[in-house]
Amino acid sequence: MFTPELKNNPNEDISVMVKVSNYGGSFLCDCGDASNLTIKDCHELEAVFISHTHIDHFINFDTLLRHQIGLQKRVIICGPKDIAKQVQARILGYTWNLIQEGAIIYEIREILDENTINVFEIIPPVWDLKKIKTIKSDAIFTAKTFDVKFTILDHKTPSISYLFKEFDTVKLNIKDSGFKGGIWARQLKECFENNLDATEIEIEGNKYVAKDLYHLLEQKKGDSFGIIMDHAANEENHAKIEELFSEVNTVFIEAFYKDEDKEAAMLNYHSYASASGEIMKRCKIKNPIPVHYSRKYNTEEVEELKKEFVNSL
Repeated sequence: MFTPELKNNPNEDISVMVKVSNYGGSFLCDCGDASNLTIKDCHELEAVFISHTHIDHFINFDTLLRHQIGLQKRVIICGPKDIAKQVQARILGYTWNLIQEGAIIYEIREILDENTINVFEIIPPVWDLKKIKTIKSDAIFTAKTFDVKFTILDHKTPSISYLFKEFDTVKLNIKDSGFKGGIWARQLKECFENNLDATEIEIEGNKYVAKDLYHLLEQKKGDSFGIIMDHAANEENHAKIEELFSEVNTVFIEAFYKDEDKEAAMLNYHSYASASGEIMKRCKIKNPIPVHYSRKYNTEEVEELKKEFVNSL
């Protein structure tokens, strides 16, 4: 199960912490000014997912760097094309004569298109950028129980949206099966997961066709969380959002402008309240949450924006 938490105050730039049940590390989506991001949070990060490197989404990277130096761990940074050079440039703005090799390793995964990712590595004290490999995948991060997929939206620059998705699980009801546990249980799950319906499975000396035992299995759908940051409210972007995020449980989506400022939204390649709400409705999102509003709005105006979002669902 995913637990997302805004680490920024309402008047600050966006930063979202994502924790996963029964998982050791945590994740950060975007690096805006986040007063509630603690040193402990920085230490626990396994990966950082950057939508794009406009200043309001990347300004706080130095805080992560400050608190991760010396941890002697690998931290993954994911983002759009050219983020590797931008991370390097931020790091090289400081003097590192007292830092030893191995103090930190940053692995940077740079998204070139919808299924091409360049992987770099950068380590102290010289901080040379070394390309490791190019991979073909629609997943930017994969763990044992979940992965993170992505799509590239247009914000007059590539803006990456991320989907955290738990793998579906299959549970066998031994108690009601009438059989004792054994190797057959694992074999049955493998047959179900790999569509090996006709495979014979031996249980207590008798042979059964796998598909005839599928009624003993219970499939549990995994949790899902999406984060959709800055994007133009146009049909091309909305089609990409619908393709990746349909029926996701929880989505944080930018609603940068009120509806009355729709022209400013279009001019600046941002979304606005009702447009963000409407695409969430199209996607049948169970728990859509508007985030990342223009700082020109006061508290009362933000509440009006939220109402416009809700009314469009």
